[in-house]
Amino acid sequence: MNHFELYQIPISFKPDTAWVKKRFYQLSREYHPDFFVSGTTEEKEHVLAISAQVNKAYQVFNNENDLIKYILMEKGLLQEEEKYLLSPQFLMEVMDINEILMDAADQEAKNSIKKQIETLQNNIYEPVKTIIANYQEGISSEKELLQVKEYYYQKKYLDRILVEL
Repeated sequence: MNHFELYQIPISFKPDTAWVKKRFYQLSREYHPDFFVSGTTEEKEHVLAISAQVNKAYQVFNNENDLIKYILMEKGLLQEEEKYLLSPQFLMEVMDINEILMDAADQEAKNSIKKQIETLQNNIYEPVKTIIANYQEGISSEKELLQVKEYYYQKKYLDRILVEL
């Protein structure tokens, strides 16, 4: 059972946060291991596995990057530890930012670079914004999901640079 099935919600890049939270508390109570102490070993193991998935799913639903990764993996469009090739145009932009970053001596220069990265993040989000907001299982195309994949890897790359600032 995938996270969406467990939480009884449609596959979405923007799940209803209020419903997710409500469902998390319901499932946490329903599958809390303390309620199954007198159960069989199999029941205990089953409940423990579901309880762990409830917690993991909640973390995924509350992290945009993890949610994108999860959906793309569920669709078979992304593999764990995949070596994804980013577009040369994007890599050139990032290379320019990295060169400026190497010469950044003070916090003001780093803040300027941070603004450049945030602008670039907004630019790479724009083409997938509608896809992410309006994704519908069975209606949205694989081509659209591949655009989201490109965005995911670009954003991940930029996030690593931001952490260094």
